[in-house]
Amino acid sequence: MLMHAFSSLNSETKKAIYLVCFAVGVVGASYGSLATAYGFPLWVPLFSTLFVLAGASEFMFVAIIASGGNPLAAAVAGLLVNARHFPFGIAVRDLAGTRLKGLLGCHIMNDESVVFGLSQSTPKQRKDAYWLCGLGVAIVWPVGAMAGSVVGKLLPDISAIGLDAVFPAILLALVIPSLKSKTTLIRASSGALLSLAVTPFVAVGMPVLISMLGLLTRKK
Repeated sequence: MLMHAFSSLNSETKKAIYLVCFAVGVVGASYGSLATAYGFPLWVPLFSTLFVLAGASEFMFVAIIASGGNPLAAAVAGLLVNARHFPFGIAVRDLAGTRLKGLLGCHIMNDESVVFGLSQSTPKQRKDAYWLCGLGVAIVWPVGAMAGSVVGKLLPDISAIGLDAVFPAILLALVIPSLKSKTTLIRASSGALLSLAVTPFVAVGMPVLISMLGLLTRKK
């Protein structure tokens, strides 16, 4: 019955969403392992993954605290990293819903759910893709973090087995077919170059926003 609620989505879209959710779970395992390695109790990654649900902010928070930073400063830094959620919220206001459903719809708003939601062709497909991906991420992120916390007790540096490379590898595999379009290739390349150029000079999370300027590139 649950899958019937997302019946407007074709199998390829669902497969892409499942792959991204799997990749998010793997990154969650890396986060849980890192938090454990830094000496945080289990409830910290559990609480943050359930109620914050913002990967970059959570990574930054534990890293700043572990390095001796002020918790308030770490929280502010996390909020700045996720400042992109303001334009995201405007873009998906019709997908998130209203009232009580809207609260959950806003909570599951993330990069992945927004991208999948806005990339569909009909209103029903956009809403289904947004909710399927958002709910999937909301489930696999804390599950992955808890698994990573357990593994982290045995393997403090989970990056040693390359799990941190799974997420970008899957995203790249999903994006490659779209690069057959010359316009898409030019804009994606421009955005990537902009992101790389500003990375040493701006806060974490900002290069992703700045890369969107690549959409303004026009082929000659």
